[in-house]
Amino acid sequence: MTTTDRIVLDPFGSDLHAESARLRALGPIVPIELPGGIPAWAPTGYDTLKELILDPQVSKDPRKHWRLWPELGAHPTWGWILGWVGVVNMLSTYGTDHARLRRLVAPSFTARRTESLRQRVETITTELLDTLDGGGDPADRSGETVDLKAAFAHPLPMRIICELFGVPEDMREDHVRLVASIMDTTDPTPEHAARVQERIGSVLGGLIAYKSEHPGDDMTTELIRVRDEEGDRLSGEELLYTLLLVIGAGFETTVNLVGNAVVALLRAPEQLAAVRRGDLGWDAVVDETLRLHPSIATLPLRFAVSDLKVGDVTIPAGDAIVTTYAAAGVDPAHYGPDAEVFDAARRADDHLAFGIGVHRCIGAPLARMEALTALPALFDRFPELRLDTDAGELEQVPSFIASGWQTIPVRLRG
Repeated sequence: MTTTDRIVLDPFGSDLHAESARLRALGPIVPIELPGGIPAWAPTGYDTLKELILDPQVSKDPRKHWRLWPELGAHPTWGWILGWVGVVNMLSTYGTDHARLRRLVAPSFTARRTESLRQRVETITTELLDTLDGGGDPADRSGETVDLKAAFAHPLPMRIICELFGVPEDMREDHVRLVASIMDTTDPTPEHAARVQERIGSVLGGLIAYKSEHPGDDMTTELIRVRDEEGDRLSGEELLYTLLLVIGAGFETTVNLVGNAVVALLRAPEQLAAVRRGDLGWDAVVDETLRLHPSIATLPLRFAVSDLKVGDVTIPAGDAIVTTYAAAGVDPAHYGPDAEVFDAARRADDHLAFGIGVHRCIGAPLARMEALTALPALFDRFPELRLDTDAGELEQVPSFIASGWQTIPVRLRG
Protein backbone atom coordinates (compact mmCIF):
# COMPACT_ATOMS: atom_id res chain seq x y z
CA MET A 1 0.00 0.00 0.00
CA THR A 2 1.09 3.60 -0.55
CA THR A 3 1.20 6.44 1.94
CA THR A 4 -1.89 7.84 0.27
CA ASP A 5 -3.76 4.79 1.61
CA ARG A 6 -3.16 5.63 5.25
CA ILE A 7 -5.22 3.76 7.82
CA VAL A 8 -6.99 6.15 10.18
CA LEU A 9 -6.54 5.05 13.78
CA ASP A 10 -9.65 4.92 15.94
CA PRO A 11 -9.21 7.89 18.33
CA PHE A 12 -11.38 6.12 20.92
CA GLY A 13 -9.24 2.96 20.95
CA SER A 14 -12.51 1.02 20.95
CA ASP A 15 -11.01 -2.37 19.97
CA LEU A 16 -7.23 -2.24 20.12
CA HIS A 17 -6.69 -5.93 19.33
CA ALA A 18 -8.92 -5.89 16.26
CA GLU A 19 -7.20 -2.77 15.00
CA SER A 20 -3.79 -4.37 15.56
CA ALA A 21 -4.83 -7.44 13.55
CA ARG A 22 -6.14 -5.25 10.73
CA LEU A 23 -2.84 -3.39 10.50
CA ARG A 24 -0.75 -6.56 10.80
CA ALA A 25 -2.49 -8.05 7.79
CA LEU A 26 -1.14 -5.15 5.72
CA GLY A 27 2.53 -5.69 6.51
CA PRO A 28 5.25 -5.21 9.14
CA ILE A 29 4.91 -1.44 9.07
CA VAL A 30 1.90 0.51 7.83
CA PRO A 31 1.24 4.18 7.01
CA ILE A 32 -1.40 5.52 9.38
CA GLU A 33 -3.16 8.75 10.23
CA LEU A 34 -3.47 9.96 13.81
CA PRO A 35 -6.34 12.14 15.07
CA GLY A 36 -6.42 15.48 13.33
CA GLY A 37 -4.74 14.09 10.23
CA ILE A 38 -1.16 13.64 11.48
CA PRO A 39 0.70 11.17 9.21
CA ALA A 40 2.86 8.47 10.81
CA TRP A 41 4.02 4.86 10.53
CA ALA A 42 2.85 1.99 12.73
CA PRO A 43 4.97 -1.15 13.31
CA THR A 44 2.59 -4.10 13.49
CA GLY A 45 4.67 -6.85 15.08
CA TYR A 46 6.96 -7.55 18.02
CA ASP A 47 10.26 -7.87 16.16
CA THR A 48 9.74 -4.78 14.03
CA LEU A 49 8.83 -2.63 17.01
CA LYS A 50 11.76 -3.89 19.08
CA GLU A 51 14.23 -3.23 16.26
CA LEU A 52 12.96 0.31 15.75
CA ILE A 53 13.00 1.16 19.45
CA LEU A 54 16.61 0.00 19.71
CA ASP A 55 17.74 1.65 16.47
CA PRO A 56 19.91 4.72 17.23
CA GLN A 57 18.60 6.19 13.97
CA VAL A 58 15.16 6.53 15.59
CA SER A 59 14.81 9.70 17.68
CA LYS A 60 12.25 11.10 20.11
CA ASP A 61 13.17 14.74 19.52
CA PRO A 62 10.71 16.43 17.10
CA ARG A 63 12.61 19.69 17.02
CA LYS A 64 15.65 17.97 15.58
CA HIS A 65 14.17 15.13 13.57
CA TRP A 66 10.49 15.54 12.66
CA ARG A 67 10.17 16.88 9.14
CA LEU A 68 6.70 18.28 9.84
CA TRP A 69 7.57 20.04 13.09
CA PRO A 70 7.79 23.48 11.38
CA GLU A 71 4.30 22.93 9.92
CA LEU A 72 2.44 22.46 13.21
CA GLY A 73 1.16 26.00 13.24
CA ALA A 74 -0.42 25.54 9.82
CA HIS A 75 -2.50 22.57 11.05
CA PRO A 76 -4.77 23.60 13.94
CA THR A 77 -6.02 20.02 14.44
CA TRP A 78 -2.48 18.83 15.13
CA GLY A 79 -2.21 20.87 18.31
CA TRP A 80 -3.15 17.98 20.61
CA ILE A 81 0.18 16.28 19.81
CA LEU A 82 2.02 19.09 21.62
CA GLY A 83 1.07 17.47 24.92
CA TRP A 84 3.25 14.56 23.85
CA VAL A 85 6.01 15.93 21.63
CA GLY A 86 5.88 19.66 22.30
CA VAL A 87 7.10 19.15 25.86
CA VAL A 88 10.76 18.96 26.83
CA ASN A 89 11.40 15.98 29.10
CA MET A 90 12.71 12.41 28.92
CA LEU A 91 9.86 11.45 26.60
CA SER A 92 10.75 13.93 23.89
CA THR A 93 14.54 14.19 23.93
CA TYR A 94 17.36 12.31 22.26
CA GLY A 95 20.95 11.43 23.02
CA THR A 96 22.77 13.53 25.63
CA ASP A 97 19.70 15.66 26.45
CA HIS A 98 17.71 12.53 27.30
CA ALA A 99 20.55 11.11 29.41
CA ARG A 100 20.89 14.37 31.36
CA LEU A 101 17.18 14.57 32.20
CA ARG A 102 16.95 10.89 33.08
CA ARG A 103 19.83 11.17 35.54
CA LEU A 104 17.98 13.90 37.42
CA VAL A 105 14.92 11.72 38.04
CA ALA A 106 16.66 8.36 38.44
CA PRO A 107 17.38 8.73 42.21
CA SER A 108 13.64 8.60 42.93
CA PHE A 109 13.25 5.25 41.18
CA THR A 110 16.28 3.20 42.24
CA ALA A 111 15.74 -0.33 43.53
CA ARG A 112 16.62 0.87 47.02
CA ARG A 113 14.17 3.77 46.90
CA THR A 114 11.45 1.52 45.50
CA GLU A 115 11.99 -1.02 48.27
CA SER A 116 11.81 1.76 50.86
CA LEU A 117 8.30 2.56 49.60
CA ARG A 118 7.04 -1.00 50.02
CA GLN A 119 5.73 -0.51 53.55
CA ARG A 120 3.89 2.64 52.54
CA VAL A 121 2.34 0.84 49.54
CA GLU A 122 1.21 -1.96 51.87
CA THR A 123 -0.27 0.53 54.35
CA ILE A 124 -2.26 2.40 51.72
CA THR A 125 -3.42 -0.89 50.19
CA THR A 126 -4.74 -2.03 53.56
CA GLU A 127 -6.45 1.32 54.18
CA LEU A 128 -8.23 1.16 50.83
CA LEU A 129 -9.31 -2.44 51.34
CA ASP A 130 -10.58 -1.64 54.84
CA THR A 131 -12.71 1.12 53.37
CA LEU A 132 -14.04 -1.24 50.73
CA ASP A 133 -14.66 -3.90 53.35
CA GLY A 134 -17.13 -1.74 55.25
CA GLY A 135 -15.84 -2.79 58.63
CA GLY A 136 -15.44 -6.45 57.74
CA ASP A 137 -19.11 -7.41 58.11
CA PRO A 138 -19.90 -9.79 55.20
CA ALA A 139 -23.37 -8.28 55.05
CA ASP A 140 -21.99 -4.83 54.40
CA ARG A 141 -21.92 -3.90 50.70
CA SER A 142 -22.64 -7.52 49.74
CA GLY A 143 -25.20 -6.51 47.14
CA GLU A 144 -23.61 -3.22 46.23
CA THR A 145 -21.83 -2.45 42.98
CA VAL A 146 -18.46 -0.83 43.57
CA ASP A 147 -16.25 0.88 40.99
CA LEU A 148 -12.97 -0.84 41.77
CA LYS A 149 -11.01 1.59 39.63
CA ALA A 150 -12.17 4.64 41.56
CA ALA A 151 -12.03 2.96 44.95
CA PHE A 152 -8.79 0.98 44.67
CA ALA A 153 -6.82 0.85 41.40
CA HIS A 154 -6.65 4.64 41.08
CA PRO A 155 -6.01 5.99 44.59
CA LEU A 156 -3.14 3.62 45.43
CA PRO A 157 -0.61 4.73 42.77
CA MET A 158 -1.95 8.29 42.87
CA ARG A 159 -1.21 8.64 46.58
CA ILE A 160 2.23 7.06 46.25
CA ILE A 161 3.44 9.27 43.41
CA CYS A 162 1.98 12.40 45.00
CA GLU A 163 3.74 11.66 48.28
CA LEU A 164 6.99 10.98 46.42
CA PHE A 165 6.76 14.36 44.64
CA GLY A 166 5.19 16.33 47.47
CA VAL A 167 1.87 17.12 45.77
CA PRO A 168 -0.50 18.45 48.46
CA GLU A 169 -3.90 16.81 48.71
CA ASP A 170 -5.85 19.85 47.51
CA MET A 171 -3.88 19.84 44.23
CA ARG A 172 -4.14 16.15 43.41
CA GLU A 173 -7.51 16.18 41.66
CA ASP A 174 -6.23 18.89 39.30
CA HIS A 175 -3.37 16.57 38.32
CA VAL A 176 -5.84 13.76 37.67
CA ARG A 177 -7.93 15.93 35.36
CA LEU A 178 -4.84 17.21 33.57
CA VAL A 179 -3.55 13.72 32.79
CA ALA A 180 -7.01 12.57 31.68
CA SER A 181 -7.24 15.49 29.24
CA ILE A 182 -3.84 14.63 27.74
CA MET A 183 -4.76 10.95 27.38
CA ASP A 184 -8.08 11.79 25.68
CA THR A 185 -7.36 11.57 21.95
CA THR A 186 -10.95 11.96 20.75
CA ASP A 187 -10.94 15.75 20.43
CA PRO A 188 -8.25 17.10 18.08
CA THR A 189 -9.71 20.60 18.08
CA PRO A 190 -7.54 23.67 18.71
CA GLU A 191 -9.73 24.47 21.71
CA HIS A 192 -8.91 21.17 23.40
CA ALA A 193 -5.21 21.63 22.71
CA ALA A 194 -5.32 25.14 24.17
CA ARG A 195 -7.08 23.89 27.31
CA VAL A 196 -4.43 21.21 27.81
CA GLN A 197 -1.58 23.69 27.46
CA GLU A 198 -3.29 26.09 29.86
CA ARG A 199 -3.78 23.32 32.42
CA ILE A 200 -0.16 22.23 32.16
CA GLY A 201 0.95 25.75 33.02
CA SER A 202 -1.58 26.31 35.80
CA VAL A 203 -1.45 22.88 37.47
CA LEU A 204 2.27 22.15 37.26
CA GLY A 205 3.18 25.81 37.56
CA GLY A 206 1.04 25.97 40.68
CA LEU A 207 2.84 22.97 42.16
CA ILE A 208 6.26 24.50 41.45
CA ALA A 209 5.21 27.80 43.03
CA TYR A 210 3.84 26.02 46.10
CA LYS A 211 6.92 23.86 46.62
CA SER A 212 9.20 26.87 46.11
CA GLU A 213 7.45 28.48 49.08
CA HIS A 214 6.99 25.23 51.05
CA PRO A 215 10.00 22.98 50.32
CA GLY A 216 9.99 19.48 51.69
CA ASP A 217 11.66 16.09 51.52
CA ASP A 218 10.33 15.29 48.07
CA MET A 219 11.47 15.09 44.46
CA THR A 220 9.75 18.29 43.33
CA THR A 221 11.71 20.27 45.89
CA GLU A 222 14.94 18.61 44.74
CA LEU A 223 14.26 19.39 41.08
CA ILE A 224 13.49 23.01 41.96
CA ARG A 225 16.83 23.18 43.78
CA VAL A 226 18.61 21.84 40.69
CA ARG A 227 16.90 24.45 38.52
CA ASP A 228 17.79 27.28 40.88
CA GLU A 229 21.35 26.24 41.68
CA GLU A 230 22.40 24.34 38.56
CA GLY A 231 20.44 25.89 35.71
CA ASP A 232 22.66 24.28 33.11
CA ARG A 233 21.31 20.86 34.19
CA LEU A 234 17.61 21.74 34.29
CA SER A 235 15.82 24.71 32.76
CA GLY A 236 12.49 26.04 33.98
CA GLU A 237 10.72 24.58 30.97
CA GLU A 238 12.34 21.18 31.52
CA LEU A 239 11.32 21.25 35.20
CA LEU A 240 7.66 21.86 34.29
CA TYR A 241 7.49 19.10 31.71
CA THR A 242 9.56 16.62 33.70
CA LEU A 243 7.02 16.87 36.50
CA LEU A 244 4.23 16.39 33.97
CA LEU A 245 5.82 13.17 32.78
CA VAL A 246 6.85 11.55 36.05
CA ILE A 247 3.73 12.44 38.02
CA GLY A 248 1.35 11.57 35.18
CA ALA A 249 3.07 8.37 34.12
CA GLY A 250 3.72 7.53 37.76
CA PHE A 251 0.07 6.90 38.51
CA GLU A 252 -1.94 6.63 35.27
CA THR A 253 -0.09 3.61 33.88
CA THR A 254 -0.20 1.75 37.20
CA VAL A 255 -3.93 2.45 37.52
CA ASN A 256 -4.44 0.61 34.24
CA LEU A 257 -2.02 -2.19 35.13
CA VAL A 258 -3.91 -3.01 38.31
CA GLY A 259 -7.33 -2.57 36.71
CA ASN A 260 -6.48 -4.59 33.62
CA ALA A 261 -5.08 -7.43 35.72
CA VAL A 262 -8.22 -7.60 37.88
CA VAL A 263 -10.53 -7.69 34.86
CA ALA A 264 -8.38 -10.28 33.06
CA LEU A 265 -8.42 -12.62 36.06
CA LEU A 266 -12.14 -12.21 36.69
CA ARG A 267 -12.77 -13.04 33.04
CA ALA A 268 -10.50 -16.10 33.23
CA PRO A 269 -11.60 -17.89 36.43
CA GLU A 270 -9.42 -20.92 35.68
CA GLN A 271 -6.38 -18.64 35.70
CA LEU A 272 -7.46 -17.06 38.96
CA ALA A 273 -7.96 -20.51 40.47
CA ALA A 274 -4.44 -21.51 39.39
CA VAL A 275 -3.03 -18.41 41.08
CA ARG A 276 -4.91 -19.16 44.26
CA ARG A 277 -3.64 -22.77 44.24
CA GLY A 278 -0.10 -21.50 43.85
CA ASP A 279 0.31 -23.05 40.39
CA LEU A 280 0.87 -19.58 38.93
CA GLY A 281 2.68 -16.67 40.52
CA TRP A 282 1.59 -13.05 40.66
CA ASP A 283 4.71 -12.04 38.73
CA ALA A 284 3.44 -14.10 35.82
CA VAL A 285 0.02 -12.47 36.09
CA VAL A 286 1.56 -9.00 35.93
CA ASP A 287 3.72 -9.89 32.92
CA GLU A 288 0.81 -11.44 31.05
CA THR A 289 -1.35 -8.40 31.77
CA LEU A 290 1.37 -6.10 30.47
CA ARG A 291 1.73 -8.24 27.34
CA LEU A 292 -1.95 -8.55 26.48
CA HIS A 293 -3.24 -5.27 27.92
CA PRO A 294 -0.30 -2.84 28.13
CA SER A 295 -1.20 0.34 29.99
CA ILE A 296 0.12 2.34 27.04
CA ALA A 297 -1.17 0.86 23.79
CA THR A 298 0.30 3.24 21.22
CA LEU A 299 2.69 6.04 22.08
CA PRO A 300 3.39 9.05 19.84
CA LEU A 301 5.94 9.84 18.46
CA ARG A 302 9.42 8.78 17.34
CA PHE A 303 11.20 10.01 14.22
CA ALA A 304 13.45 8.55 11.56
CA VAL A 305 16.84 10.27 11.72
CA SER A 306 17.78 8.76 8.37
CA ASP A 307 15.98 6.60 5.81
CA LEU A 308 15.01 3.32 7.49
CA LYS A 309 14.40 0.04 5.70
CA VAL A 310 11.69 -2.22 7.17
CA GLY A 311 11.15 -5.21 4.95
CA ASP A 312 10.23 -3.84 1.55
CA VAL A 313 9.25 -0.45 2.97
CA THR A 314 11.48 2.60 3.32
CA ILE A 315 10.57 5.10 6.02
CA PRO A 316 11.92 8.45 4.83
CA ALA A 317 14.10 10.49 7.15
CA GLY A 318 11.98 12.89 9.16
CA ASP A 319 8.82 10.76 9.17
CA ALA A 320 7.01 10.02 12.42
CA ILE A 321 6.63 6.54 13.93
CA VAL A 322 4.33 5.40 16.74
CA THR A 323 5.39 2.74 19.24
CA THR A 324 2.69 0.08 19.11
CA TYR A 325 2.99 -1.87 22.36
CA ALA A 326 -0.52 -3.31 22.10
CA ALA A 327 0.14 -4.71 18.61
CA ALA A 328 3.48 -6.21 19.66
CA GLY A 329 1.89 -7.95 22.62
CA VAL A 330 -0.61 -9.86 20.48
CA ASP A 331 1.72 -10.69 17.60
CA PRO A 332 1.09 -14.39 16.79
CA ALA A 333 4.51 -14.64 15.13
CA HIS A 334 6.07 -14.06 18.54
CA TYR A 335 3.51 -15.29 21.06
CA GLY A 336 1.75 -18.00 19.06
CA PRO A 337 -1.71 -18.41 17.55
CA ASP A 338 -3.37 -17.91 20.96
CA ALA A 339 -1.69 -14.55 21.50
CA GLU A 340 -5.03 -12.85 22.21
CA VAL A 341 -5.78 -15.27 25.07
CA PHE A 342 -4.86 -14.37 28.65
CA ASP A 343 -2.56 -17.16 29.83
CA ALA A 344 -0.18 -16.34 32.66
CA ALA A 345 1.49 -19.72 32.20
CA ARG A 346 3.12 -18.50 28.97
CA ARG A 347 5.64 -16.50 31.07
CA ALA A 348 5.64 -13.45 28.82
CA ASP A 349 8.39 -11.60 30.64
CA ASP A 350 9.86 -10.44 27.31
CA HIS A 351 6.94 -8.06 26.69
CA LEU A 352 7.73 -4.51 25.59
CA ALA A 353 5.11 -2.73 27.69
CA PHE A 354 7.70 -0.81 29.70
CA GLY A 355 9.79 -0.12 26.62
CA ILE A 356 13.32 -1.32 26.05
CA GLY A 357 16.75 0.27 25.80
CA VAL A 358 17.60 3.78 26.96
CA HIS A 359 13.95 4.86 27.04
CA ARG A 360 12.73 1.94 29.18
CA CYS A 361 10.24 3.24 31.75
CA ILE A 362 12.20 4.47 34.74
CA GLY A 363 9.26 3.78 37.06
CA ALA A 364 8.75 0.16 35.99
CA PRO A 365 10.06 -1.36 39.28
CA LEU A 366 7.71 0.84 41.31
CA ALA A 367 4.72 -0.01 39.11
CA ARG A 368 5.45 -3.74 39.45
CA MET A 369 5.86 -3.49 43.20
CA GLU A 370 2.56 -1.66 43.56
CA ALA A 371 0.73 -4.21 41.42
CA LEU A 372 2.36 -7.16 43.19
CA THR A 373 1.24 -5.71 46.51
CA ALA A 374 -2.27 -4.67 45.50
CA LEU A 375 -3.44 -7.71 43.53
CA PRO A 376 -2.87 -10.53 46.03
CA ALA A 377 -4.15 -8.34 48.87
CA LEU A 378 -7.35 -7.58 46.95
CA PHE A 379 -8.13 -11.19 46.05
CA ASP A 380 -7.23 -12.41 49.53
CA ARG A 381 -9.61 -9.93 51.11
CA PHE A 382 -12.43 -10.58 48.64
CA PRO A 383 -12.23 -14.20 47.40
CA GLU A 384 -15.76 -13.92 45.94
CA LEU A 385 -14.94 -10.79 43.93
CA ARG A 386 -16.68 -10.77 40.55
CA LEU A 387 -17.49 -8.38 37.74
CA ASP A 388 -20.99 -6.94 37.91
CA THR A 389 -22.21 -7.92 34.47
CA ASP A 390 -25.54 -6.25 35.20
CA ALA A 391 -23.72 -2.93 35.06
CA GLY A 392 -23.13 -3.45 31.34
CA GLU A 393 -20.05 -3.98 29.21
CA LEU A 394 -16.83 -2.38 30.31
CA GLU A 395 -15.83 0.66 28.28
CA GLN A 396 -12.30 1.50 27.20
CA VAL A 397 -11.01 4.93 28.22
CA PRO A 398 -11.41 7.32 25.25
CA SER A 399 -7.89 7.06 23.91
CA PHE A 400 -5.79 5.21 21.36
CA ILE A 401 -2.81 5.84 23.65
CA ALA A 402 -4.02 4.45 26.98
CA SER A 403 -5.37 0.93 27.43
CA GLY A 404 -7.68 0.68 30.41
CA TRP A 405 -11.27 0.77 31.60
CA GLN A 406 -13.31 3.85 32.39
CA THR A 407 -14.92 2.03 35.31
CA ILE A 408 -14.65 -1.47 36.76
CA PRO A 409 -17.99 -2.33 38.39
CA VAL A 410 -17.66 -5.29 40.75
CA ARG A 411 -19.50 -7.13 43.50
CA LEU A 412 -17.19 -7.70 46.44
CA ARG A 413 -19.08 -10.71 47.75
CA GLY A 414 -21.41 -13.31 46.30
